[in-house]
Amino acid sequence: MANAAALSAGAAPSSNQGGADTHAAPPKIVAAAPPRELERYPLVLNNRPFNWITERIAGVCEKPMPLWWWPAFIVSFGGMMMMFGLVAYLIATGVGVWGLNQPAAWAWDITNFVFWIGIGHAGTLISAVLCLLRQKWRTAINRAAEAMTLFAVACAGIFPVVHTGRVWMALWWLPPIPNNMAIWPQFRSPLLWDVFAVSTYGTVSLLFWYTGLVPDLATLRDRATCKIKRLLYGFFSLGWTGSNRNWSNYEKAYLILAGLSTPLVLSVHSIVSFDFAVSQVPGWHTTIFPPYFVAGAIFSGFGMVLTLMIPMRTLFHLEDIITVKHVELMCKVILATGSMVGYAYGMEFFIAWYGGSPYELYAFKNRAFGPYWWAYWSMITCNVISPHLFWSKTIRTNMVLVWIIAGFVNVGMWFERFVIIVTSIHRDYLPSSWGYFTPTWVDVFTFVGSFGLFMTLFLLFIRYLPAIAISEVKAVTPQADPHHPLGGAKEHHH
Repeated sequence: MANAAALSAGAAPSSNQGGADTHAAPPKIVAAAPPRELERYPLVLNNRPFNWITERIAGVCEKPMPLWWWPAFIVSFGGMMMMFGLVAYLIATGVGVWGLNQPAAWAWDITNFVFWIGIGHAGTLISAVLCLLRQKWRTAINRAAEAMTLFAVACAGIFPVVHTGRVWMALWWLPPIPNNMAIWPQFRSPLLWDVFAVSTYGTVSLLFWYTGLVPDLATLRDRATCKIKRLLYGFFSLGWTGSNRNWSNYEKAYLILAGLSTPLVLSVHSIVSFDFAVSQVPGWHTTIFPPYFVAGAIFSGFGMVLTLMIPMRTLFHLEDIITVKHVELMCKVILATGSMVGYAYGMEFFIAWYGGSPYELYAFKNRAFGPYWWAYWSMITCNVISPHLFWSKTIRTNMVLVWIIAGFVNVGMWFERFVIIVTSIHRDYLPSSWGYFTPTWVDVFTFVGSFGLFMTLFLLFIRYLPAIAISEVKAVTPQADPHHPLGGAKEHHH
């Protein structure tokens, strides 16, 4: 646009008056500037050159960490060790240290599992689905979102294993391995489906994340001044030279992995929803759960991406790369998926009334007006009301308000999983079987410690690896476009 404006503002070509100048230069093509509504918002502000992008992103992990990093790491590491200590205490003592009872045999353990699996969905969506849809704005946030996926899956994998009690038996009941006690996996159980779905999801996400890292690891290898770093970055960059053959194979592999990852966005949380939907428990036995869980997972995942990326862009001065436009687009995704989740909440109540089952109808009345009413209305406030603030562009472009609302989304999605699990089973068919779940201090601090594990891994990630894809950000700048004046395009003449 700037080039076109410059051409249009230039002097008009001189005419051949009286035939005096028969060899005048041919007139230039004057292109009109595009209308304002068709202007594209730049994905990297201020026309930053390639060298600036490399220095700014690579400098985050090459320079010493800011002073805040060490206190944050120590607190996170302490929380992680606390969680591992409580898991050891649980294994040594038994699941009675949790607040589980009859009939509430599932509570915070499965709530935390579903919560963390949902957090990881935004990474795969941003990386794979938006890659296939050619959405270039993903390039500034996909690396951190992919890493967040892996760390969330690591947190999620702890809870379904330890909630079984006898963890040392997991080797025998998870894989289909025959043994002398003739214990075989129950393939009709959705808990076993989770094993295959989550392990596949984690493996493909790891490969996708690592494949995208290879060119940037080679950049860090070439810039490294420490022999150990040069050796490690060189080993993991797989001998990358930046040749045409390297890039051709890289792009093929990346596209194949994006194609493999895309169905996982839909399948993984659908299978997690089968933990509930294939049962006969009122409040769980509903066909809306798979799409409802997938929309909720993307909703909570984008909330966590914003929770992490907004402080990171400020603390490391990455405002020219992670722009307000990136944040605004993520807010729109949260608004869309939050509307889907709100629709699902309403549809659940409609089907409970329309289906005519008194048990189903009571289960949903009990959610809203029973002993756990506070959890239900916290969920509604955070997941249905707060995202609609993003209809306002003023709020979408205010980083502080966006960060606060994203925090509400994360809180609300945890309450959603708690409401679905606990309120559906704490009152059985007979009043004599009714109970009330109250978490113990082990429940609470195990969950808090899982955030310590998540943040420890994330802080180590931004310390030693580029949190933004250097090569992909460069590829969406005007300098990388050979048809753009900044990319070397020449003026054309008649």
